[in-house]
Amino acid sequence: MKETILLVGHGSRDPQGNTEIEQFAQQWRKQHPTWRIEVCFIEFAEITLDAGFDIAANNSATVLVIPLILNAAGHVKMDIPSHLATARKRHPQVEFRYGKHFGVSMEMLTIMQNSLKNVMQTLAMPDPKNTGVIILGRGSSDKTANAEVAKLARWLEEDNAHELVNIAFTGITYPRLETVVQRQIKLGMMQIAILPYYLFTGTLINRIKIQQQLLQVQYPQIRFSLGTYIGFETEIYALLNSQVAALTNPNTNNTMLECDGCEYRAIAQAHGHGHQH
Repeated sequence: MKETILLVGHGSRDPQGNTEIEQFAQQWRKQHPTWRIEVCFIEFAEITLDAGFDIAANNSATVLVIPLILNAAGHVKMDIPSHLATARKRHPQVEFRYGKHFGVSMEMLTIMQNSLKNVMQTLAMPDPKNTGVIILGRGSSDKTANAEVAKLARWLEEDNAHELVNIAFTGITYPRLETVVQRQIKLGMMQIAILPYYLFTGTLINRIKIQQQLLQVQYPQIRFSLGTYIGFETEIYALLNSQVAALTNPNTNNTMLECDGCEYRAIAQAHGHGHQH
């Protein structure tokens, strides 16, 4: 009897998206050869939630369920917990512990900072004052999930000289990419950096590439550069390691405080002062 980590990916109609998640998990296994790490998907895959819970529960005393998902919407709040509840009934001898989605963190900000830097280099480092930035998220019917994208955009704007850092979504909610591009051009942007806020490839990543090509044809006087999705960044593995540590020790406070990301907290810690209030 041992501990098993179950990564729960969203799943994609594009087989390459699911393959990347499997490859991601394999790299994580190499970093922790003594850990048992299994993978399942919410949809669009052979092994979905019920099968994934059963596989993880086999010969395990504890299963750490970690959603490999950026923002908390229906899948994180309803689908996974619902299937988890039935898994607990099927495996009463197993303790299931449910972790957090990634959310907005300093690690995510670092990833987007690096993505923006790479995109600016492909544009030959233009003036950020007339280079618009668009963080392009999946979009959700859950307003809290959409607000997390807005929060990340604000953090990115605070740390850079770009006058316009906006958000757009590929579906479900608004604004869409074309609308935000139109607004930025009207406000004088000469270059536009598009940063997909996606973990892995899939049908929507392919659609975004087509959209960028169409926008370039529509606005030939504007230079567009499309960043890459997040993928196998070291910060993602670090966040997962923190999740495992928090779930292994249930007494650990795994809640992200509002002062995370606060410049005053960083200054206080650098000078040896507390910032607990």
